[in-house]
Amino acid sequence: MDAVIQVILSGLTLGAMYALGSIGLALTYGTMRMFNMAHGVFMTLGAYCAYTLAGQMGLPLWLSFLGGVMFAGLVAGLMHLAMVRHMLGTRDFEINILVATAGVGMLLQDLVLKAYGAYPFAQPVQIEGVFRILGSSIPYQSVAILVLAGILLGCMGLILTKTRFGLSIRATAMNREAAQLMGVRTEHTYLTVLLMAGALAGAAGVMISSLSTLSPEMGTNPAVRAFVICVVAGLGSVPGAGIAALILGLFEAVVQFYIGARYGLPLMLGLVIIVLIFRPAGLFGRQEVIRS
Repeated sequence: MDAVIQVILSGLTLGAMYALGSIGLALTYGTMRMFNMAHGVFMTLGAYCAYTLAGQMGLPLWLSFLGGVMFAGLVAGLMHLAMVRHMLGTRDFEINILVATAGVGMLLQDLVLKAYGAYPFAQPVQIEGVFRILGSSIPYQSVAILVLAGILLGCMGLILTKTRFGLSIRATAMNREAAQLMGVRTEHTYLTVLLMAGALAGAAGVMISSLSTLSPEMGTNPAVRAFVICVVAGLGSVPGAGIAALILGLFEAVVQFYIGARYGLPLMLGLVIIVLIFRPAGLFGRQEVIRS
């Protein structure tokens, strides 16, 4: 029973963090047809900002977490204003923006390396201690991650389904020109989508670093997993990305516990291949039909 509880808790914790990262990617691609290769660096920036606020400036944990989330979102918004908005609608946008955001990601990662060095740090934004349920030790940090992720994802769901802004996002994703004709400010929509995606990535970065360590390349593996989750769910499917993140988080936890941590990502990629063989559009995606 103790092993089962630990595996489930670990899987849900991984799934919650992966969901925060992958939903931002899915939202960006679904709205703008944009693969953001700098997404992993936004996780790194959020984590380092929280570390600076809590560890070097002595701010409270909740304020440091909020600062990391806001900083990552701000950087994502600045990237849109400085680069992305000028490339929207241009020829070969999907390929060009992939290369451009990859360059931005490498630049930002290099700046983090120069500012903080390559030496790994412990993330001070975490809650120490455990409590026991049915004889199993449950870390307070894991519970905090699940609660915060649930709140953030719940707020995101409400925004997308219950507000006029959520309606404008869905309209823009379906047809940009038609949305503009109906009065939707698509430029404002795109900016806000990147702000939201960056903020979610920053939250994921703080949570991930609280369970491991801070390093300039810490966002690489979570970003790879986020891309994998988006492909499994179906590119652009925001609810699907959340569900797929939880499923793959539990799958990885089981693999790590019974086989070994180093087999988690390879077996996850193998599962992706199997899914795409039978569902090329992903578990929750729809195959596009082009009529000539």
